[in-house]
Amino acid sequence: MAETTRVSQKGQATIPQSLREKFDIEPGDQVVWWESDDGIVLKKREPSSGRGMLVPDDTTEEEREAVAATLAEEIRDRRDSEWTE
Repeated sequence: MAETTRVSQKGQATIPQSLREKFDIEPGDQVVWWESDDGIVLKKREPSSGRGMLVPDDTTEEEREAVAATLAEEIRDRRDSEWTE
């Protein structure tokens, strides 16, 4: 079933409630947009965690958080790029 929404003057579009519920999209979630041969595709970006990685024992908690954030972003970017190929 297709649903229609409008794009605001600020370029914002509302994801219909039925689709937000079906795909568990909540306020604050990230979505990925990309262009395909059929048009624009939208997908919920799934969170990833860099936890469980091996770092030296003397690594500070702040450094661990920075490394985990960087790895999580790289994982998300790699996952997102798979959808564009």
